Amino acid sequence: MKSYVTALAFTLVSLLSAPAHAEQITIAVATNFIGPMEALVSRFQQDTGHRVKVSYGSSGKIFAQIQHNAPFQAFFSADQDKPIALEKAGLAVPGSRFTYAIGGLVLWSSKPNLVDAELQVLQQGRFNKLALANPRLAPYGAAAVETLQRMGLLQSTRGQWVQGENIGQTYQFVATGNADLGFVAKSQVMKNGRIERGSHWIVPDEFYAPIRQDAVLLKRGENSPAARALLAFVTGGVARKVIAQFGYQVEVQ
Repeated sequence: MKSYVTALAFTLVSLLSAPAHAEQITIAVATNFIGPMEALVSRFQQDTGHRVKVSYGSSGKIFAQIQHNAPFQAFFSADQDKPIALEKAGLAVPGSRFTYAIGGLVLWSSKPNLVDAELQVLQQGRFNKLALANPRLAPYGAAAVETLQRMGLLQSTRGQWVQGENIGQTYQFVATGNADLGFVAKSQVMKNGRIERGSHWIVPDEFYAPIRQDAVLLKRGENSPAARALLAFVTGGVARKVIAQFGYQVEVQ
């Protein structure tokens, strides 16, 4: 009897010390947020025992997938419009939406000294291709178009555009040299508050509408403690510090 009680006590202690009801969830995340999300998921899994599978893509494509019953519990969009639309369509949990980051745009080249402070490279057309994300699908692409229009360079550069399906593909065009330069998310080239590679120009915030990125709990995640815990974690101080290191602005929730 004594050995049975000891074994039972050991089992109870083991259960109490392990993460309760650990789950695996699947979330959808805009490609501009790959770096921060990888860091956040690693920390979240370590702290909670939950497992997170992440599907990355353009916000527009993810939005369409959710409309067609994709198995996601939460959505981290690169804009506000799509999470709002999901709320209105009854596909997201009311009251769960919040802004997790405010994105920044940068004109970047993997080549040192190509992007100059006076932007002569753009004004004089001294480049082979200018990469930007598809403005119909990606908020960062729309911001790039706004920037070019503000600068009076929309028409003069249009013939040299190469459009990525999303901001991740756009970054790859520039990183591999297939495009001399491109408008990418600041988070893709900034680490620990610095852009160390290539040459760049940080686009002033007033050149484009704020890229407010909202997250939302989807109906599939309504009864998921792990999904709710992840969204709560992203609003916390540890997560906000990580997000800011990638060049985003963050708000106190």
